Parts: sequence; C-alpha cells; structure tokens
Amino acid sequence: MTRDAAARLVSLAAILGLWVVGAALTADPTILPGPWKLLGPLWHEIASGELPFHLWKTLVRVAWAFVLAMSIGIAIGTLMGTNPEADRWLDPWLVVFLNLPALVLVVLCYLWIGLNETAAITAVTLNKIPNVVTIVREGARSLDPELDAMARVYRMPRLARLRHVVLPQLAPYIAAAARGGIAVIWKIVLVVEFLGRSNGIGFKIHMYFQLFDVGMVLIYALSFVVVMLLVEAAFLRPWESRVRRWRTA
Repeated sequence: MTRDAAARLVSLAAILGLWVVGAALTADPTILPGPWKLLGPLWHEIASGELPFHLWKTLVRVAWAFVLAMSIGIAIGTLMGTNPEADRWLDPWLVVFLNLPALVLVVLCYLWIGLNETAAITAVTLNKIPNVVTIVREGARSLDPELDAMARVYRMPRLARLRHVVLPQLAPYIAAAARGGIAVIWKIVLVVEFLGRSNGIGFKIHMYFQLFDVGMVLIYALSFVVVMLLVEAAFLRPWESRVRRWRTA
C-alpha cells in the first residue's frame, strides 16, 4: 500500500470514528444511528433490489450530465480562451449562469420542459457547464504560443495540432474540471430527483425525509458517496496523475 493510499484510509477511518462518537453521545438513536445499526437495513435494501435500482438510475443521470457538460464546456472554454472576440461576447452569459442558483434552473427546466428525464439532465448540465468553461478558459489562455508557432512551422494538420499541442496543455485543467464536476453534478442530480423524479437516490431520500427516517436517508446518501469515492480512486485520480506527468518529466 502506498503512503498516499494509507493516508486516505486513515482519514476515512477518522470520519467513521467521529460518526461512532457522535452516535454514542446522541441521546436519541433515531437522530444519529451508529454505523452498525445501518447494516441490517442496508442488506435488506440490497437484497430487495431497491438500492441497486435507484443507484443505477442516479448513476445514469450523472453520466449523461457529466459527458454533456464536459463536452460543451471544453468546447466553449477553449473558444473563449483562444478567441478574445468570442470571450468578449460570451463572458456576460458566463457570469449570468455562474450566479444563477441551481435550484432556479432545476425548477425552470421542469416548468418549461416537463417532469421528465430530458428536463432533469438538461438542468444538471446547464448548472455544470459554466464551471467547466471557467476552468478550461483559464487553461486556454495559458497555452504556449511558441508551441503553436512551432506546429504551424512544421505544418501540422489542425487535428494533429489539437491532439499533440493543445490538448496536452489543457489536460490538467480538464482533469481539474472533471474531478470537481463529478462531485457537483451528483449533488445537483439529487436535487433534481428530490424535486421531480419518481426514482433515484434523491427520490428515496425525499421519501424517507418525509418519514423522518434518518437511518435510511444515511444509507442511500452514503451508498452513492461510496460509489463516487470508488470512481474517483479508480478513474479520475489516476487519469489526473497521468495527464500531469508530462509536466514533471
């Protein structure tokens, strides 16, 4: 086990320890049940298929919104960072969407499009695009003009220049936007499900919130947190390390 992995495990164990201490100090166990008290209900939700079904529904929405937000955000951010005229025209739009509350966009999408999957994914995507644009624009502004000039001297095709000159320089910024984006997106997806969907983790949290069942709220919330931690550890963090490797080589 590497030193970094060991540090992360110790940090997670500390969080679990705080939870155990908090549960022991709570007079009413229904307010904050201990981790051991959630094992039985957790197994029941898994065995019944409820947790896997709703978890999958949320994951699909997160994946769709993530791909759309990253694709559109990278394209707009690169354009704004490399084209001052486009940046001048699009910057007011960026400021407006950056400061528009997520809840407002969710409600408006539901009112305009309807209580359906299209509205849910559109709302989440629109909430994340401005953040991706902001990060990628800064990366595009810092592109090395000498590398671009060299590529033009050697008459590299446009696609080859994009792949071998532009994207390697933007990769750390894209990785940062992706890591921050996946965390923001799944939180907004829960809000979308809480307000207007009939399945997903957010829907189940809403249902158990109405029943004042803290334990079940924790089970569904933490199940998705665990999935996101695994996604980050297995995919996002290794990819970020890989795209930054050329800078330290």
